[in-house]
This record gives sequence, structure tokens and C-alpha cells, in this order.
Amino acid sequence: MLTLYSYFRSSASYRLRIALALKGLAHETVPVHLLKGGGEQHQAAYRAVNPAGLVPVLQDGDTVLTQSLAIMEYLDEAYPASPLLPSGALDRARVRALALTIACDIHPLGNLRVLNYVGDTLGAGEEGRKVWASHWIALGFEAFEEMLSRPGAPTGQFCHGDTPGMADCCLVPQVFNARRFGLDLAPYPTIARIASRCETLAPFVKAHPANQADAREATTP
Repeated sequence: MLTLYSYFRSSASYRLRIALALKGLAHETVPVHLLKGGGEQHQAAYRAVNPAGLVPVLQDGDTVLTQSLAIMEYLDEAYPASPLLPSGALDRARVRALALTIACDIHPLGNLRVLNYVGDTLGAGEEGRKVWASHWIALGFEAFEEMLSRPGAPTGQFCHGDTPGMADCCLVPQVFNARRFGLDLAPYPTIARIASRCETLAPFVKAHPANQADAREATTP
């Protein structure tokens, strides 16, 4: 049985939930609340699972896996049905580049611990967090939009062709974050089109933060 340690609003957890749903892999979810009690990710019990104190973590039997993109690659190798990466070497390289543009260039600068440092330690406050996050998402989306829309790019209904895959798993959570911070998506029409298409599909709906058990618990009096 697969076990996913997840937080409903975590982008990295969100992208892995999409990947698991696209591949049709059943799993148990263990919520890790990143805010409750100062953050459950800091507690010794969770640090024993992941010393970095980050989500997601995927446990497959006795094996504990970290880092969402590494986990997606593992899932494709261990559970090859409904692959997240295309078959050709050049196509796989393009999808990885798109995914890494989100996961390495954009997402880390808007991570909870970074935003807390900007807002609290540096004294920028809530408005400062919003300005910081929006700036870096916009800068990354400019590059991502160009990668999708340049002449000859194999972009289709989704980031690569007409089947959703790893790049889409990364893009949709980042679009969710962009909306949270009030970023206008009008300058990124290809991103907006692909995200809207993805959001109509059952795996993406299932993985959405609002549809997670810990999100419902967080809003329960």
C-alpha cells in the first residue's frame, strides 16, 4: 500500500496527488498540518519520516521517498501504466525542463518557510509576502509561457501534446498559488488555457486542495 504524507495547500503535495490520480494509484493519506501547533512538520515523529521536515513523502512498503519530482519518476518506473513522461528522449527532456522550471525556479521562492521569513523575520508583513510571491511567480511564468508558445513547440491541449503529464502536475498547483496571491493570468494565455483544461479532468479535481480531508477539517468549527 502507498502512503502519502501531505498538506492540502502544499504545492508539492498537490502535484503528487495529481500524479497518483493520473496513474490511478490507490493510496492512504496522512495529513501533516504545516501551521497547526507551530507546524507538525517540525515534530520529532515527522522528522523521523523526513529529516528535511517537508512534504510530500511517499511510503511504498518499507521504502520512504522524498522530493515530488523524484517520486513521480519512481512511480513511472515502478508503476509504468499511464506514464507521466513521454517515451522519446527529447520529449522527456522537454517535459522535465518544464516541470523543473516550476519546481526549482518558481516554487522554492514561494515556499511557506520562505514566505514566513520574508513576512516575519524581515518584517515585510502579509502584503510583503504577497508582493514577493507574485513577483517570482510572474517572472517564472514569463519563461514558462514562452517555452509553451514558441514556434514549433509540441504543446497541445496540455503542456506536452494531448495527454496530461508531469509538467501539468507541476503547473496546475502553481496556477492555484498564483490565484491565491492575486496574480493576473492574462499575460500568460497558454498557461491559463492549459490549466483550465486540466481543471476539468477528474484526477485534477480529486487532487484539488479544497477536496482534501484536512482542508475540510481546517474549515470545521
